[in-house]
Formats: sequence, structure tokens, C-alpha cells
Amino acid sequence: MELRHLRYFLAVAEEGQLTRAAARLHIQQPPLSLQIQELEQELGFALFVRQPRGVALTNAGEAFASSARALMHDLERAVTQARRIAQGQVGTVRVALTSSAAFHPLTPTAIRNFRDTYQEIAIEMTEVNAAEIIEMMLHDRADAAILRKAVDMPAGLRFELLAEEGMLLVLPVGHRLISSRAIPLERLVNESFIFVRRPGAPGMYADFIRACQSKGFEPRVVDEVPRMVTAINLVAAGGGVSLVPASMARYHQESVCYCRVSGDQAFHAPLHLVTRDDMQSPAASRFRETLLAFVRLHPSLA
Repeated sequence: MELRHLRYFLAVAEEGQLTRAAARLHIQQPPLSLQIQELEQELGFALFVRQPRGVALTNAGEAFASSARALMHDLERAVTQARRIAQGQVGTVRVALTSSAAFHPLTPTAIRNFRDTYQEIAIEMTEVNAAEIIEMMLHDRADAAILRKAVDMPAGLRFELLAEEGMLLVLPVGHRLISSRAIPLERLVNESFIFVRRPGAPGMYADFIRACQSKGFEPRVVDEVPRMVTAINLVAAGGGVSLVPASMARYHQESVCYCRVSGDQAFHAPLHLVTRDDMQSPAASRFRETLLAFVRLHPSLA
């Protein structure tokens, strides 16, 4: 038994006449009559009673028609659902992001826009550091990621710039340098720095460290932590100073101060979207396309 047999049978059952059913199916009547006969032979019982002006379902035919309609309905629903999944309308996107990336206003706004646009795509979010994100992406444990600057950019992954912002020094309230509008780099020579652990985000501090070296000193790193939020907490507790993207200046404002660094050095914190070149998930492809389109439409957030 094939699906066409069920379609032919239901058309005859609904039309009550072979001629009208054949016209509806765009086939000739003799082949349709033959297909119904073959179906009855395979089932082992009569589906129709032949009448002078058409056909009528037998009791067995009535029962079979009810089940056949349900089967065809389920099949159509399955095809529709599969098609929507293939088109990226339904599914799940696993998104990994760093804590500092989550603080940038573009990140929650763009993700919310995606949720509002594709309400039947679930988003599973995981917050880890940049090094862990790269591992997750390479081992297919995440479909997309938002991070600042990766440890490296391995083949097979696509890095697309979403936004870029400046970096600010984080000082504890009452620090002797806070009175300055912008702090000269050389005045940081004796400060104790708290950075995010180097395997997690070395690129975030590379320009700053090189700038310090150009001024004749190596920044003294007293602590390395897994996340920037932890670094700010330690600064608030008097553990040292740190450097974070400007969008994080909303955090812990009662305990720390955020200051620019003066001079001609420009310390930048990029925001990247990471996806795989061989992306298999249609929902993930839709996520990437939607985020990039959102960034183009809202340049002020970048």
C-alpha cells in the first residue's frame, strides 16, 4: 500500500463518484478504478458499494476512511513541521557568551529581537570564558557564540565583528588617581592589576600591556580571575585595579570608579559573533542572519 492509494481512496470517498474523483485527482477514471480495486484486494475487504450513480462506503470502508484521514492529517502536519525546521522557523539555538559580552547593550537587545521574531526557536544560553567558548564551538556543543576577542581564531570558525568600544580603568572608590579626568598611562606603574585569566581573554589586554611596555614598565598582575565581573568585585574590595570594556561601567558604581586612560593609546574591546563555517542547524543560520541584520539596522548600539 502506498500513500497514493490512500489519496485516491479518500478522494473517491469524499466525492462519492469515480468520475468526479478522477477529475479532482487529474487522472483518468479507468486507472483510478483499477487502483481502488487493487487496494481492496490488498486489504481483503470491499471499501465501496457500487451504485447506479456512484459509490458508497461500506461499513468497513467508513472505518478505514476515518483512520486514513487521521493518518493523512498527521503526515501533513509532520511535513509542515519538518519544512519549518528546515527553513529555520522552529528549533533550538545553543548560544555561548562571555560575561563581558553579555554586558554590552547590543547583546541582550539583539537576542530579544530574535526571540520576538522567531518565537518557536528556543535559545539555550551558557556563560563561559572565551577559551571555553572556542572549545564548545569546535566540539559542536554550541551553535553560536558572542565574545570579545578569542584566544585564537581556529580554522572552521567564522568571526564577525558586531561592535567595538573603548576600555576603561576600574579603580576602587577613594583611589588617589580618581581626581584626574583621564589617567596618564605612566602613572599606573605602581598599580596592582587584576586581569581575566590569560587563557580566557588574553587579547583584551594585549594592546594595554604593549602600551605599558612602550612606557618602560610591565604592568604588575597580582591576580587573574575567570570573569570580568569577578575582577570588578575584587577592585571594589580593594584588591587592585583592572581594565574593562566601557559598557561594564554600569556595574558596582557605588564601590568603584571608571576612568579613561589619557595619551594617544587606544584600547578597544571588540564584540564578535562566532559561528561554524559548516553550520548545519537552520535555526542557528537564522540566528546569525538576524543578529547581523539587527546590527546593520541599529548602528548606534555598535
